[in-house]
Amino acid sequence: MLVKTYGSAVYGVDALTITIEVSVGGGARYYVVGLPDNAVKESMFRVESALRVSGYRMPRQKIVVNLAPADIRKEGSAYDLPIAIGILAASGQIVVNDLEKYFLMGELSLDGGLQSIKGALPIAIQARKENFKGFVLPHVNAREAAIVNDLSVYGMETLTHVIDFLNGKEIPTPVVVDTREEFFRQVNSYEQDFADVKGQENIKRALEIAAAGGHNVILIGPPGAGKTMLAKRLPTILPPLNLQEALESTKIYSVAGKLPVANALMTERPYRSPHHTISDVALVGGGICEI
Repeated sequence: MLVKTYGSAVYGVDALTITIEVSVGGGARYYVVGLPDNAVKESMFRVESALRVSGYRMPRQKIVVNLAPADIRKEGSAYDLPIAIGILAASGQIVVNDLEKYFLMGELSLDGGLQSIKGALPIAIQARKENFKGFVLPHVNAREAAIVNDLSVYGMETLTHVIDFLNGKEIPTPVVVDTREEFFRQVNSYEQDFADVKGQENIKRALEIAAAGGHNVILIGPPGAGKTMLAKRLPTILPPLNLQEALESTKIYSVAGKLPVANALMTERPYRSPHHTISDVALVGGGICEI
């Protein structure tokens, strides 16, 4: 039997819809095709354990999992959930009629729990763009994805909860985040404050001028002079982010897996502190530029 579930692959700060096709038939081996990396190939071990602990079985038949389009590299462990649901549906252990309406993404632990994923926000944006009804993902990422309007986001704790939802046994309430209220409530909520700096009047004056004019700043001095302390507080005197800038920053932090769990939206201007031995190439992002 052939079953299709839907997920997404993240490239840069954007996402692409991926169709996870699962076929169960005669034979005795598992195959994952469609340019998967090692994390995706290893998903079958996590899926098998999660199914067993959740009260289901891994079919002792030939299972072929195809991640389409097959010419695009698939990375990460977030395909565990759609693969598991596809195997259960293809083997007749569950009956689901609305799989084509939902994005499913999530890493499975061996006990059937759902672990966090990266890029929940751009994936949710892609789901809405493709007119999917909802997005099922780990509960820890639900608020991050819920800032996308007109998309039902369901945060789940375990594989069993997902199965009960798809079977119609449980109808959880979608996670709702008021994006504007969230933004205006937390905007400029920095831990540090430029007013904390005592003395250093000349340097503070220089930073204020740089912030007002949008100029670059280089801080040079011996260890302990206060360079990092001042640099950390420079964003606190910059103009606050607008909503569009906050969404762009959130997408970057979401893809990098750096978005704080408690926050659905980045409302502070980003500050990064690379090591002083970093190379010029690494500082600007590294990689290979093809012209």
